[in-house]
Amino acid sequence: MHYVYAALLLHKSGKEVNEENLKKVVAATGTEISSDEEVKIKSLVASLKGVDIDKELENASFVAAAPAASAAPAEGEAKKKEKPKEEKKEAAAEGLSALFG
Repeated sequence: MHYVYAALLLHKSGKEVNEENLKKVVAATGTEISSDEEVKIKSLVASLKGVDIDKELENASFVAAAPAASAAPAEGEAKKKEKPKEEKKEAAAEGLSALFG
């Protein structure tokens, strides 16, 4: 997972997401890069080739934790809420799977 974070960090800073840059970011954390991990880095770079990361992040659905002190919605309010479209979430999940392999 830390390779994905490194890729996002590189993207956010405007750097190219490639094997060399990913290795530098991971090495900066003090993590040794074994031959198994080099394969993971190569796989991630190949998976991200041609992917618009900004677009994928826009389409990603993130679950925000509700504050512990918040009160539960009233019964009427709960009934008024519509169920979110499952199709839209599935499409976002498909986009993320292309991003993360």
